[in-house]
Amino acid sequence: MDHPLSRVLSRVVIDGLLPRVDSRITASRKPFDDPGILRPHTGSRLWGTTHYGVFVPDLPEPLRYVNTMTLIGAAGAEVFDNDHLAAPDARNTATLLTSTALGDHHLYRAYDASTECGFAADGSTLRWGDELEITVELPHVSVRGRYPTFAVDLDLEVTQQVSYFVKTPIYDHLSLLAPYTGTVAGDAVRGLGTFEYARIRSPQAISAKPLPEPLKLPVDFFTYQIVDLDERTQMLLTDVRARGRIACRLAHLRVLGGETEVFQDVTMDVVEYAEPLVDERGREMRVPARLRWRVCDGDATVLTLDGVVDSPLRYGHGRGYVGAYTYTGGFRGRDVSGSAYLEWIDAQPRPASRGPAA
Repeated sequence: MDHPLSRVLSRVVIDGLLPRVDSRITASRKPFDDPGILRPHTGSRLWGTTHYGVFVPDLPEPLRYVNTMTLIGAAGAEVFDNDHLAAPDARNTATLLTSTALGDHHLYRAYDASTECGFAADGSTLRWGDELEITVELPHVSVRGRYPTFAVDLDLEVTQQVSYFVKTPIYDHLSLLAPYTGTVAGDAVRGLGTFEYARIRSPQAISAKPLPEPLKLPVDFFTYQIVDLDERTQMLLTDVRARGRIACRLAHLRVLGGETEVFQDVTMDVVEYAEPLVDERGREMRVPARLRWRVCDGDATVLTLDGVVDSPLRYGHGRGYVGAYTYTGGFRGRDVSGSAYLEWIDAQPRPASRGPAA
């Protein structure tokens, strides 16, 4: 919803506040040294939302990927809130999205955290109903998912290689590089994944009812993509916007046991849109069929990537979708290709369309 108040909020936060207080660039170039941050803040009236996520981007066919995307507490943000799923006290709303590209491997569910979940105060054990349990004993993290159509058992060895998408006094969002082993739908898997955490001080924390649309954080476009370029090299690609302003457009590079870097000269273009998707509430969203990234460091081109979205798009990443795409491109002078993980939410105030992007 394009409300005048949301435009004011986007200017104040993105143009005024973030440049002054966000230390994400410098923090992303240092080892992670704050494991105490990884708490769920259940019942907090300061931190309104926390997020835990485990993402594996490059599984063999036909799985392609597996994601474990969770929120504890309503986010108070346009692209992430589905108010019709809110618990009687919206601050107790917890959601889980998990899927692969295969068949009916898809679960999106909301819980009342006060009665259906169990979150240890220190974040060591996190449970969403009978479906998911995450245990966190750094550097070890385990994921045990028992879903109606598939099961997930992953063991991650979390490194200190960290990427911050946001690092401020009111919002922290980080990703840790995490090699993993385990099984997905009975198939043995191993490779490079991520363990992720966020906490947000949202106005939602003081209201038991979902925030009215004009008071939600005016983020209206979000995409996050994970690309394992080889068995040791991972690139995180992010583009987040609010009313046309760029909140985060970054590329984070992590080489296992080596380089950790962040690049700000990043462009993403949708080359072609697919047929718009319509969710269970009748909301239409345009989604990409083909997309292109370019990452530069001064005069040097770090990454070029062309992607073709060729997996089912699974609903439930807030108001958007997750899936996979096949990519080709170049990384520091060598050819690369493979399968990448995609998150996509486009709630920008414009009509959906099909065909080549303008």
